[in-house]
Amino acid sequence: MSNKKLRRVGLSQELCDRLSRQQIVTCRDFLCLSPLELMKMTGLSYGGVHELLCLVSRACAPQMKTAYGIKTQRSADLSPGFLTTTLSALDEALHGGVACGSLTEITGPPGCGKTQFCIMMSVLATLPTNMGGLEGAVVYIDTESAFSAERLIEIAKARFPRYFNSEEKLLLTSTKVYVYRELTCEEVLQRIESLEEEIISKRVKIVIIDSIASVVRKEFDTQLLGNMKERNKFLAKGASLLKYLAEEFSIPVILTNQITTHLSRALASQADLVSPAGDLSLSEGASGSSCVTAALGNTWSHNVNTRLILQYLSSEKRQILIAKSPLAPFTSFVYTIKAEGLVLEGQQRP
Repeated sequence: MSNKKLRRVGLSQELCDRLSRQQIVTCRDFLCLSPLELMKMTGLSYGGVHELLCLVSRACAPQMKTAYGIKTQRSADLSPGFLTTTLSALDEALHGGVACGSLTEITGPPGCGKTQFCIMMSVLATLPTNMGGLEGAVVYIDTESAFSAERLIEIAKARFPRYFNSEEKLLLTSTKVYVYRELTCEEVLQRIESLEEEIISKRVKIVIIDSIASVVRKEFDTQLLGNMKERNKFLAKGASLLKYLAEEFSIPVILTNQITTHLSRALASQADLVSPAGDLSLSEGASGSSCVTAALGNTWSHNVNTRLILQYLSSEKRQILIAKSPLAPFTSFVYTIKAEGLVLEGQQRP
């Protein structure tokens, strides 16, 4: 909550502009200053500054809620709690689809469908609510230059032919997907920090980062002294900002991750027994001496609320695992990739 912009906590526009010129933009920035510094910046008396500190502090420290209060609030909330994936068995297992207000990670090897899934979810988020969509815009942060506008149109036409029956509807959907190509950790972080006002002004209903691991692994060689600490600092700050945005605006945030291979067979077996829904994708290497795990380590794995792992079964068939979820059991589904995106085995077109 400390990442909330000051202009959204009740401060006057004039005061916000004055503070902004001093690089004081968020509640965190404001509360890190002493009363004397604030008096100099704002021109207010000690009493006036004290009132502002109380106001900003209350905005950063929401009141305690009971479990019953949270349940009734969600029941009364008009915004949907999930964005359907239209993969019926997966949606049923996840109690509705990709959860709003939380971080969902899609992990897997290259070419298994992570970007296809993200593009598919981009289309779904723009659909009307009576079709299971969120009827809003999409922010798509592309760190691998993998996003394809042509594929977006192809998935939309093939998956929902009756709805996308005109060029106007296809054009409208494509104009709601805002793609940013950010190739460094600093660029990604700056983009995330600027999203709050964009979510409000453009009615953004989902944020997608494809992929978070790409920029991190390029910039931080964990074998070098100090790099692990800096990498974890970047990941922690990014996750904190994304969680704030997800919770504050009740939107889903989807992140793709890469994989890495390590651990002996014995260690992998022990890790599976300890935590089958943690980092391990439960897939051993061909030699049996290593196993495949999600990249970015255990610390990052605790930042995401839901983890879906995509795996190859054959040249055509793939498998999606619910490896971590607060609602769903550990389970798997077989899928293929077609013109309409991911299709579960045995599932008819939505």
